[in-house]
Amino acid sequence: MSRGVIFLVLSLAANRGLAAVDEIIRPKVVVVTMFEPGQDTGDAPGELQYWVEREQLTRVLPLPAAYHDVRSNADGSVIGIVTGVGNSNAAASIMALGLDPRFDLRKSYWLVAGIAGIDPADGSIGSAAWAEYVVEGDLGHEIDAREKPASWVTGFVPLGKTAPYEAPLAPAKALTNSVYHLEAGLVQWAYALTKDTPLIDNPEMQKRRASYLGFPNAQRAPFVLKGDNLAASTFWHGKFLNQWANDWVQYYTAGQGHYVTTAMEDTGTLRALTNLTRAGKVDVRRALILRTASNYDMQSPELSAAESMNGEKGSKYSAYLPSLEAAHAVGRRVVHALVAGWADYENTPPSASGQ
Repeated sequence: MSRGVIFLVLSLAANRGLAAVDEIIRPKVVVVTMFEPGQDTGDAPGELQYWVEREQLTRVLPLPAAYHDVRSNADGSVIGIVTGVGNSNAAASIMALGLDPRFDLRKSYWLVAGIAGIDPADGSIGSAAWAEYVVEGDLGHEIDAREKPASWVTGFVPLGKTAPYEAPLAPAKALTNSVYHLEAGLVQWAYALTKDTPLIDNPEMQKRRASYLGFPNAQRAPFVLKGDNLAASTFWHGKFLNQWANDWVQYYTAGQGHYVTTAMEDTGTLRALTNLTRAGKVDVRRALILRTASNYDMQSPELSAAESMNGEKGSKYSAYLPSLEAAHAVGRRVVHALVAGWADYENTPPSASGQ
């Protein structure tokens, strides 16, 4: 075969590959959700369903390398994805989306909108929290609490350390897998835009809240707040692990962060976005994390940790549906503002000081 024929064959093959990508979608906002128990529409909802139904994400774009297909509105300005539960699923799904040639995500904003457990010291079920710091809860050393030295407050030890919360904190470069600091101005803008959003309350939630005696924020009606997130793929529960979460976030943020919500995917998502940013595919500085409280992360005073955890699981959460509603009600304000203000926000992200 001559060189000319080989060149022609390769050119035709390349052209066929380009033809397969006959539309480049440039989303203004990517909505990231983590689970959907059934269909995307028409049945018991998970985190994606309200976005599909209410934001008209009617187009289905297959994404075989990810956990779930992509959903898009008609003009591609807003797309939604389900990552799957856990940090590994989240990282894999976001990488699959970020590397897919059908999407140009370089200027897209990313809104993680999902449910979470909340620290009753800080908020109530049905509330919505914007995170500025997201801390990894999976990487570390662990000794079973029954074998830990008596002087240790926990069996969890930061990676590379020999005791819990050992000083000094590792250099910033060594913390790149353990803590993510989102753009403070963008987070504050999102909070200011949404802080007065009406949130659902109901008698079942009120009854649950009332049992948290001694926790005034837990007894408040649902509200929007700022508060940081601990991402660990193990669903943990109880007052001792709640104390660990508070200490762990404070340690890894050098006292700058304050733990409020626990979730299972957000450091996986942010790790993928960080790597994709290095590759020139996305801009992690345009990421926002919104978690809404379906449950408390620890027991109320009259229950044991086991009784509390087993009494509220999955769809049994008293604030399950209200927390899904909150994620959409609060999140859509940011999505709509970014789309409507694209002439300004395409090149310059909004911030509390600038907008």
